[in-house]
Amino acid sequence: MIDAARRAIIRHGVDGVQLSHVAEEAGLTSGAVLYHYPDLRELLVEAQHAGMERFYEQRLRQLAKLTDPVEKLVVTIRSGLPTGPLDPDVRLLNELGGAAGRNRVYGVLLTSLYDRQVSMYQAILDTGAALGVFRLSADSVTISRNLVALEDAYGYRITARHPLIGPDEAAELILSYARAATGNDLAH
Repeated sequence: MIDAARRAIIRHGVDGVQLSHVAEEAGLTSGAVLYHYPDLRELLVEAQHAGMERFYEQRLRQLAKLTDPVEKLVVTIRSGLPTGPLDPDVRLLNELGGAAGRNRVYGVLLTSLYDRQVSMYQAILDTGAALGVFRLSADSVTISRNLVALEDAYGYRITARHPLIGPDEAAELILSYARAATGNDLAH
């Protein structure tokens, strides 16, 4: 049901999605959807939350397997970008971002994701600095906020089909900033 709601949001927009759209995507009747989710808004929020998991929870699990701060930083940067213009998780986040100014719940979800991503980067940067691997050009919070902002900006460019910025180009642009910010060539 969550995946059907995500597809419906992507197809119809967060403000335009209706119960019938979710039911159609799920191959169910509207009544069957309501049986499982009596409140459509709750289902839509769950769908948005599930789409955001990739950009924090999944990345944390991936990072837990690594010990080298350089490798962690490179992997984190690369995993924060869309796989291409049709990446459903990023398209879902774009929808959420567009509605955040009109919907307080979506605004809170996005703010929470941003803050968690910043803290994820900050932990990597602080560890690298403590180990002498990174020589930070600014405090770790500032660098982390810039890294997340760059992910968001380049992610949007990728989904908007910018002819010169795909996932590899975006990753290299963000890594360029990260090299300057960490004093490390980030060769990994």
